[in-house]
Formats: sequence, structure tokens, C-alpha cells
Amino acid sequence: MSRFARVHGVKRATGAFKVLNRQVGKAQEAYDMIQEGDRVAVGISGGKDSFTLMWILQERLSRIPVKYHLEGIHIDPGFDDSSADQIAQYCESMNYRLRVEKTDFGIRAHSDENRENPCFLCSRLRRQRIFELAQEMGCTKIAFGHHKDDLIETLFLNMCYTGEIATMMPYQEFFGGEITVIRPLAYTDEKNIAYFARAMNMPEIENACPTSGASKREEIKQLLEGLYKQNPKIRGNLFRSMSRVKTDYLLK
Repeated sequence: MSRFARVHGVKRATGAFKVLNRQVGKAQEAYDMIQEGDRVAVGISGGKDSFTLMWILQERLSRIPVKYHLEGIHIDPGFDDSSADQIAQYCESMNYRLRVEKTDFGIRAHSDENRENPCFLCSRLRRQRIFELAQEMGCTKIAFGHHKDDLIETLFLNMCYTGEIATMMPYQEFFGGEITVIRPLAYTDEKNIAYFARAMNMPEIENACPTSGASKREEIKQLLEGLYKQNPKIRGNLFRSMSRVKTDYLLK
């Protein structure tokens, strides 16, 4: 284990760290996500997933031969109880580079003109701005903290609400390869990330979004949790099914 890991107290989370490191390494090997000299913009939302992603990507720099540069980006959606200052303070304490972008995306998404699906518009606007900032900062890769459970939930969201069988890709190129989105936590269970974040005393920053906890994604999450309680093998089977698609047995 590297000096960076010891200094930041990861010994309290040795088991979770080993699992996390192995799964991130597996994703890296499967998709060759980060290469020598890459400038990677990391989306920092203030949640356990993005903080864990930044931590592990920074930690790996101290012990793997591939060298890359990290730049954190936080999009402040503009709510009154903004957590941008808390996020910036934590990143500074961890020596993470962070750019905070003040916007009104959350306000616009929850306005009277967009009551039906505020999460979709807010997410789209934030994603678009992250792409723009990454290019301004000279980054060719954007890393998001989406994990295995996010990918499964997205599959069900698309099937239920858009009539498509699709999910988020661990590695996906945009604009002819000018920008590549990577998800290094794609093989990692949310529960392991949560345990690691608690053991590492990462801050629990409250989400100021008025629809937090009441979204369609949360409904799907609760549905899936019910299935997992009945049979713990279902989570793994659902995840594996996304790479074992038998197109001959689908409708035309």
C-alpha cells in the first residue's frame, strides 16, 4: 500500500480499499480508460461516489507506472443552500485541484416551465457545461463516479421510461473522440463505496436539490433493493446480463 494511502488513514478501510482498488483496476484493464499523459476532468458532485473516485484516482498515481493529471470540476446548480464552499474546502484539504462553476441550472430545471422532469434538464445542462469546461482546461477525458448500481438502475430507467434497452457505458467517446467519458467505478458496488467513504471520514454533504430522494431513479432503486433482498444473486446477474445480450431473442 502506498505512502499516500497510509497517510490518509486507509488502514481503517483496508478490506474496502482492496476491493475498490481491484475493481477500478479491472475497469481500467478492460477499457484502457486512462493512458500516459492524459488530462482527466473529474466530476465532483459532493457525494460519496465522486469523492471516492477522486481519492482512488489520486492514490493510484503514487504506485502505478501510468502518469496523468487530474482536475476536479463542480457545477453549482444555484440553490440557496449551496454546498460549493464545503466541497471546495474539502478538496483543498485533500490537495485536489477544483474548479467551481456557479450556474442557475437547478433553478431553471425546477421552474414553472419545466415541472415534468427537472432531473433530466438539470443533468443535461450540467453535463454540457462539464464538457465545455473540460475542453477549456485541455482535458480529453471526463471521469464520473457512476458505479455498478447506477448502471443497473439506468438500464431499468431506460426500459421503463424511454422504451429502450440501454445503460451508461464505462468508456464512451464523444465529438469524434475529442472527449471521452470514463467511469472507473463501473464494476464497484455502491455499498462498498459507502463503507469506504465512511471509514475514510469523507464529508456527508447534504444535497440541496428539492427533488432529491423523490426522483424516478430513486423509485427504481427501491424496486431493485426489494429484489436484492429476496435473492442477493440478482444484482450480479443483472449486471452480467448487460454484456450477455442475445439479440436473436429480442423483438425486431
